[in-house]
Order: sequence, then structure tokens, then C-alpha cells
Amino acid sequence: MSTISRSATVLAALALFLIACGANAGESTQPAKAVTGATGIAASATEGTFEVALLAGGCFWCLESAYDDVPGVKEAVSGYAGGRTQSPTYKQIGSGSTGHAEVVRVVYDPSKLSYEKVLSIFWHNIDPFDAAGQFCDKGDQYRSAVFPMDDAQQAIAETSKKAHESKLGKAFVTKIEPPAVFWRAEEYHQDFHVTNPVRYNSYRLGCGRDRRLAAIWGEDAGH
Repeated sequence: MSTISRSATVLAALALFLIACGANAGESTQPAKAVTGATGIAASATEGTFEVALLAGGCFWCLESAYDDVPGVKEAVSGYAGGRTQSPTYKQIGSGSTGHAEVVRVVYDPSKLSYEKVLSIFWHNIDPFDAAGQFCDKGDQYRSAVFPMDDAQQAIAETSKKAHESKLGKAFVTKIEPPAVFWRAEEYHQDFHVTNPVRYNSYRLGCGRDRRLAAIWGEDAGH
């Protein structure tokens, strides 16, 4: 490969990498939509009763994709939680000044999927040892955290954390935080791995997420 061709390839890869959670061009400044977190959502009688898990694992694009094909999951929605500002925008979240974390709100059928399993998927898709953020994304807005919605979830989350700490033989820095209001992220963030697969995969590869997950969890690593 010539020097010119090699340079062009590098620049193209860099451009794709920069289109990440914290560097997305054309970001919306419209306020996010508020949804108060709850232990369950009553659906139609034919769908039964669903429950909710609220989880922060760095870039919400990647955490959302981890739940999309899980049996029992009704939806996984990207958003923000745990901060002070009302109706936050992506631009505000990106500044790291609001206290929010990028989160995914997982709505699932408890007759098909347990909260324990939801948490197990979560642990295997994060780096629980990174206090500065997640993978290439650093800052409080990219922290890892579990937001239990009631006492039952709180107890399960604490037990799950201890069990996975024991599995790896090291304490986690991931926090179990108080229940929080969920703010739905702007629509262009939803299902980003589906609507923008090239940009998503370039970001994920460049961020080193899968390499780090494999180093921590081995064959059990999420993807």
C-alpha cells in the first residue's frame, strides 16, 4: 500500500471512530422525554405485566444492543438517569455537568426473564473495575451503575454484585444508586446499532470494548 493510500485509510478509520457517543455530529438540543422509573409497567392483558431495569454501562448504544435479542425483553431504550437537570439534552449530558449517566431502560416479561438474569447480562457487558468511565469513554456520564427501582431489586442487585465480584476475585467499583427518573434520549440514539451499523461497529471496535470485555470475562463476555 502506498503512503498516500495508507494515510487515506487511517484518516477514514479515524473519522468513523470520532463519531462516538461523545462526538456525534449534529446532536439534538431538544429536551429528552421524561419517564419516571418504576418496578413494573402494566401492558395489555394479552402481554401481561412487564418489569423495568435501569442500568448504566458507558455508551448506551452498546448496552442497548446487548438486550435487543434477549428472550423476554420487550424493549431496551437509551436515555439518561441519576442527575440533577430536568429535561436534559445530549449536549448537556456530554458536558458532564448534570450528574446524569447514559443508561438503558430494559422492559421485560418477568415470566420469561428474571431480574437476576438481566443483571448477569449487564455485568458481562461492562468493565466493573473502571472508576473513570467505560472503555474509551471517560467521565461521570459514562460511569457504570445499577438503579434498583424497589427494595426487592435492591437486594437482588447487591447479591448479584457480590456473586460476580466473587467470580472474578476482585471488588467492583460499579455503584448501586438510588431509584432515578429516566429521561429518554433523542430519537437518533435509539437502536443506533441497527440504524447506523457501520458507524456503530466502527465506534465499538475503535473503543476497544470487546477486547476489554474478553480480557475480563473470557468466554462469558457480552457482545
